Order: sequence, then structure tokens, then C-alpha cells
Amino acid sequence: MARTKAAKALRADEAVRQAEVQRLAVELDLQLTPSLRAELRRSIAEAGYETARELALEALARPRAQALARRRVGERLLLAGVRLVDPATTYVEDGVIVGAGTVVQPNSVISGRTQIGRNCAIGPNTIIRDSSIADGCRVVASVIEDAVLEEDVTVGPYAHLREGTHLAPGVHVGNFAEVKKARLGRGAKMGHFAYVGDAQVGEDVNIGAGTVTCNYDGVSKHRTVIGKGAFIGSDTMLVAPVKVGDGATTGAGSVVTHDVAPDTVAVGMPARARPKRGPAARRKKGG
Repeated sequence: MARTKAAKALRADEAVRQAEVQRLAVELDLQLTPSLRAELRRSIAEAGYETARELALEALARPRAQALARRRVGERLLLAGVRLVDPATTYVEDGVIVGAGTVVQPNSVISGRTQIGRNCAIGPNTIIRDSSIADGCRVVASVIEDAVLEEDVTVGPYAHLREGTHLAPGVHVGNFAEVKKARLGRGAKMGHFAYVGDAQVGEDVNIGAGTVTCNYDGVSKHRTVIGKGAFIGSDTMLVAPVKVGDGATTGAGSVVTHDVAPDTVAVGMPARARPKRGPAARRKKGG
């Protein structure tokens, strides 16, 4: 008899809970799904109907407020001459500055103290935080954090610019490339599959695929310096601290453990230097 009464009480209590869930759904105009029904039932059982109602109202208010704030930022940018291709999937924090003529593609997130210049192309699928991007830059499907890009820089797809990166005008950083605490001089090219960290790279340097500045020895970080006009062959390992002089070349697969003098070629593992040969060297000698 006692068990029967307890079972009836449980069923009655369950019926009350279900009725309260339905009432709350109607009151707040909610579309009940099995998971939402279970969550509301749990909230009512633990906190009571009125508290569960207040919690539900707060939960509903947050995305609505966020959507309103995002719409206001989007309107401000549109009025400033910025084109948001799909405002619904573009997240720009209030306070971000974007210049006229810039196009922001879908699935891009721009936040923090970021400033973007005029006539840039951002995205799609790009994350930019606390960075300065000058006029005419193009960033595709990449992550940029605490970095500075001067005019007409191109980045990506799938590049990662970390804190302390500074790219001079006309620099190109291509796909699957990473830069950290490094400055690349005007016109430098880093096309793909490379890592440059704790480095100074001169003007018009070409960094081949697979190049790595080996900046960490297990205890401390060390710096790499590459002079202007240098050509770094594919799969070169630059074991810092090391300096590659102006106009120098490293052969593919070289492991550079000592400084390379200007206008010489370093090849091998470990790399050994020899004078440059060929038309480029003759032109420099004749000039």
C-alpha cells in the first residue's frame, strides 16, 4: 500500500513538472525540444518555477543583446564605407576601426585594438586580434595576433602571424607559414611551409618552402638575421644565433650553424660557404 501511494505521488509530481514546463514554454514562446524540455524540468525541480523563469529570461536576453550589438557595429561599418559580405557570420567587436573600401568576407572575427586600413580584403575564415593592418592588404583564411602589417601586404591562406610580427610594405606570407617576433623587410617573400621566429629579415629576401629558424635551444631563444636580397633555399635550417649576409644564398636542405658572409653560397649539412658563381655573381662583380 505504501509503495502504491509513493508511486502515485511521484506520478502526480511528474505531471505537475510537465505542466509547469509546458506553461513556461508557452509564456516565453519556446519551441520545446527533448533536450530543452529536460533542462527546463531540471531547473524547475531545483529552483522552483519563478526562479527557473528568470533564468530562462536571462538566457534568452543574452543572444538577443549580442545580436543587437553586432548589428549596430555592422551598421556603423557600412556607413563608413566598409562592405560586410555576410553580416550574420561576421563578428566585429565595438571599437575596431576599419577603413572605407575594405571588404570583410564571411566567418571572420575581428577583435581587440585592431585597426584595418582602406581597400583591404579580409577573409573568409580569418581571425584578427589586437593588430594594425594598413591600406591595401589582403588576408585570407589566416590568424593574426598582435601583429603589424604595412601597406599592400598579402597573407594566407592558412598562415599564422603571432605576437611581435611586423611586415613591411609588399611582404607576402603564404599558406601554412608562421611568423613570430620577427620583422620582414620590404618586398620579402615567404611563400609556404616555413617558420620564422625571433628574426630580422631584410628587403627582397626569398624564403624557400620548409625553411625554419631554429630559435630555441631548449633553454633560451636566439635571433636570426637575414640580409637584404638573400635567397634561402628550401628546407634550410638556420640554427640561431646566426646571420646570413646581404645577397647570400643557402642551398636546399642546408643546415646553417655559422654566419654566412655576404654574396656567398652556403650548402651542405652542416653548411659550408663558397663564393657565388654564375650570371648573378658576374653582374655584381662587374658593377
